[in-house]
Amino acid sequence: VQLVESGGGLVQAGGSLRLSCVASGLAFDDHAIAWFRQAPGKEREGVSCISSHERYTYYADSVKGRFTISSDNAKNTVYLQMNSLKPEDTAVYYCAARFYGMGSLDKNEYYYWGQGTQVTVSS
Repeated sequence: VQLVESGGGLVQAGGSLRLSCVASGLAFDDHAIAWFRQAPGKEREGVSCISSHERYTYYADSVKGRFTISSDNAKNTVYLQMNSLKPEDTAVYYCAARFYGMGSLDKNEYYYWGQGTQVTVSS
């Protein structure tokens, strides 16, 4: 199983970025996919997730209304559209997968992880 993130970068506050997570080696529709982030000196926290099959979506309160998660089953890809970015969104963003289930933002429930992509928001 491989998860590869892309789309990170440097953006000014108020700007937008779209992250992509391409999954391979797994039955994509059977897996819930989540985005986590980790800022320096902080714990990894859940940002958003999308369930397997029905693709229900969930968001952390800190990003609700600004971030949108979506999936393209034909491309085995999950996206995270991030709008109205704030300096506190600066972190390494990781995608993660787990077999079958509803959404969860608990990092302990995921066992496949990507290498991460850096997002930096300047003030």
